[in-house]
Amino acid sequence: MKLLRYGPQGQEKPGLLDADGQIRDLSAHVPDIAGAVLTDLDRLSQIDPASLPVVPGTPRLGPCVAGTGKFICIGLNYADHAAESGLQVPPEPVVFMKATSAICGPNDPILIPRTSVKTDWEVELGVVIGKPGKYLTEAQALDHVAGYCVINDVSERSFQTERSGQWTKGKSCDNFGQTGPWLVTRDEVPDPQNLPMWLKVNGETMQNGSTRTMVYGVAHVVAYLSQFFTLHPGDIISTGTPPGVGMGMKPPRYLKAGDVVELGIDGLGTQRQTCVQD
Repeated sequence: MKLLRYGPQGQEKPGLLDADGQIRDLSAHVPDIAGAVLTDLDRLSQIDPASLPVVPGTPRLGPCVAGTGKFICIGLNYADHAAESGLQVPPEPVVFMKATSAICGPNDPILIPRTSVKTDWEVELGVVIGKPGKYLTEAQALDHVAGYCVINDVSERSFQTERSGQWTKGKSCDNFGQTGPWLVTRDEVPDPQNLPMWLKVNGETMQNGSTRTMVYGVAHVVAYLSQFFTLHPGDIISTGTPPGVGMGMKPPRYLKAGDVVELGIDGLGTQRQTCVQD
């Protein structure tokens, strides 16, 4: 299934994408794509999409999951991206958090902060947790995953690396976490370690990679994180980015108002954002 949320910000309704690419309304069956709904996706899979009302027009898409308690990110998880950043591949996953207030719809604008000079892009595979898990083994880990989505882990590099403290403030600005367009359930993604991914700025390809080159794969990351805290339904794990970010270019390139960013992962959909000065 390709689950989604549509409608004005803060008023999104649950839906799914049918085989013809039409949005179908799930409101009669579930209150939202969140919480216990993610734990019991088998119930949704029994619904015939043709029995659901078609949503007319082209409504705004919201983040494909609601009620996210933790937005967890993995840094330097592609060896070639670590190299372009001038950093070593870490001996364990680098973990940091994005504020959940950064989460927005897949086509919502990138808001460039007022004092930003180095706003950057990062296409990433998002993993959405479906059932609680703690102290998981790698063999158990994927059973706790509801599905996958596209994430743009927008980053302000000067906030992230040139100001004292941790990475959080360079990762958590408003609209720095475009999520969706869909939550693609795990049954439709047989191998999360074989997904081509790409990102363009103003039509120019910047990132062209694959989850094949992850240092720490999805099962390892989910199991690893569960050793430190319980993973809950709706938690999002953003698993790192391949090379091609603006910071790694010579000279570096960063986003400015008016730029258009497009990105996608095979089978998980695409995003398109316009950059706007906040």
